[in-house]
Amino acid sequence: MIEVLPVTGEQPDMLGAAIALGNRYTKRLGLLTPPAYRKYADDGGLLVALEGGELVGYALFGLPKRSQHVRLVHLCVAEESRGKGIASRLIAELRRRQGHRLGIRARCRRDYGLSATWSGLGFVPKGEGLGRGGDKETLDTWWLDHGHEDLFAEAQSDALLVVTVDHTVFSGLRGAGAENAVEESRALEAGWLADLVELAYTPQLLLHVQAVEDREQRNHQRAGLSRLRVLTPDAAAVVARQQELIMAVGKELPGVALDGDLRARLRYVAETSCSGLQVLVTREPEFVRLADIAWAVARVKVVSPAAVTVQVDELRQAQVYRPADLMGTAFSAAEVEHGTEDGLVAFFERDGDGGVAFAERLKGLSQGGVLWRRELLRDGEGHPVALYVWALDGPTLTVPILRTASHSLEETIARQLLFMLKRIGREREAQVVRITDPSLSRAAMAAAGGDGFVEDENGFTALLVDVCGPAEEVSTAAGQIAARLGSATPRLDAHVSPEIASVAERVWWPAKLVDTALPSFIAPVRPRWSTELFNVPAMLVPRDDVLGISREHVYYRSPGHRGESVPARILWYVSEGIAGQQGKMVIGCSRLDEVVVGDPDILFSQFEHLGVYGRAEVRGTAGDSGRVMALRFSDTELFPVQVTHSRLAALAKGLGLRLSLMSLSRISDALFQAVYEEGHRKT
Repeated sequence: MIEVLPVTGEQPDMLGAAIALGNRYTKRLGLLTPPAYRKYADDGGLLVALEGGELVGYALFGLPKRSQHVRLVHLCVAEESRGKGIASRLIAELRRRQGHRLGIRARCRRDYGLSATWSGLGFVPKGEGLGRGGDKETLDTWWLDHGHEDLFAEAQSDALLVVTVDHTVFSGLRGAGAENAVEESRALEAGWLADLVELAYTPQLLLHVQAVEDREQRNHQRAGLSRLRVLTPDAAAVVARQQELIMAVGKELPGVALDGDLRARLRYVAETSCSGLQVLVTREPEFVRLADIAWAVARVKVVSPAAVTVQVDELRQAQVYRPADLMGTAFSAAEVEHGTEDGLVAFFERDGDGGVAFAERLKGLSQGGVLWRRELLRDGEGHPVALYVWALDGPTLTVPILRTASHSLEETIARQLLFMLKRIGREREAQVVRITDPSLSRAAMAAAGGDGFVEDENGFTALLVDVCGPAEEVSTAAGQIAARLGSATPRLDAHVSPEIASVAERVWWPAKLVDTALPSFIAPVRPRWSTELFNVPAMLVPRDDVLGISREHVYYRSPGHRGESVPARILWYVSEGIAGQQGKMVIGCSRLDEVVVGDPDILFSQFEHLGVYGRAEVRGTAGDSGRVMALRFSDTELFPVQVTHSRLAALAKGLGLRLSLMSLSRISDALFQAVYEEGHRKT
């Protein structure tokens, strides 16, 4: 009899058996280190199949936080146990446990000849790509759909994590060095990582390859450079950044000799930083000593190949979305002045839509009977970083131009702009945001997919469903808007899972589904952090808010289980007043995406890219156990009308509910709806 069970990292014998089975088939599965198995298991990503108490197969999978699908890493059955339906049992149990997600995605080399196996398990082919192995093998993508509506499938987005490698890793990729060194490096070429991680190199690697004494080995390594992305950061900027690093080493590590090897390591860090990347992969133990300095000075994480395979989701998110950096950069927005259109072409032209044609199109959007808003965003140095044009056409906010220029914060800016356009539409009572720009940047397209915009022949379209009510009422309103566009939306009811309800609220923002299993919480926040996170109460010195408050943040508090679960909604309650300003009020709500309890330093490193806490401040929130709780939340909606404590208490009393505001507390859907509607009460 076959039994399928979940395994966690707290079950070393079972975990070890899964690792041993996987190691039998590394030629096909690719190398995966034991810590990586343990990480997946701890995250709920390991199912095992037992026959007579013996492990005969397993499914290893990831559960990406941003895209609502399952990423199948390994599906492995012992050769002597095949033909018994074990793979089918594993997939069936995976579907049963993760049926609230959109589906299961797997990647497999075509030359393995397993197409019939995948089809027999119910998967369908969904495209292909090239692997990074020496033979450039074709990797097929297979998809097993869970039957949720396509509306939600459009909301997923998997951006690549681009990392630089030093010579210790690159030489291992080319087969040089001890066996364990080669295996550790080549773990980065595993097929399951092919569409998640891209390897790149900087000029310092070329110098190290040049220094290889053996001519045959040197040429062999040179031949492998074409498999990696080449980066050419500005030379002057690299020199300046390297000097900053050297000064920091002299201050923080006074006993370390500043020799050629150390300068080379710092050069790798400087070149990575000046290329706009945040992850440098090395196998050199001495590099670890520089990790804190690399992060503090250059915002570069120095990690091992094993860390990349274990933390790919966290590292990727920290690289492409950095609101903490956005907060420290002054942006300004202004109308595009007549006569300046030609000067913007170099920043925002795209293949097939540039030069004179683009300039004339931009000029044309200042004429005629439509009141177009043509707005240009510049960074603190005055460089154009974004250009967007919009106008209200009945119930539709039309955006014929949305361009982001090449910039270290391009991904972040694109996400902020899209949410800003949704806010503009809502404020003007629009029901649709339609982006018709035929040449969106890759950053904008990725952000649009993750924000609920659906692509069709006319561009990208998102619905604005301004309804806070039962799921059926919300989905009916969405369906009516979609029908006017000639499309359809799924019918939802109170029985949908929290995950689907949360996706619906993101896709149909600002919709709120208040009768589903999606929980609601209220969190007290002190005025200092309310000001830092939301600018409420407002700073004495006004903060630059051209792009609005950051879309994603983290809030730290002392740990203690109070029924926290994700996804969820969270109301923010300013817990006290400050001199001259009102306090004790609910100021807005957010989507709660993640709750993590752990070591303060580890959580600080994991979430530092989200601002606004320093390491000492995170440590200061630790409880007696020395651990802290991190609440990662997104898409905060500040209420036009702040709900005072007295009004909040009256709403709770009217519903016959007790109100607890001493700590993070779960509240009823009815109270959430009452507070939300009070916060949007028209005065």
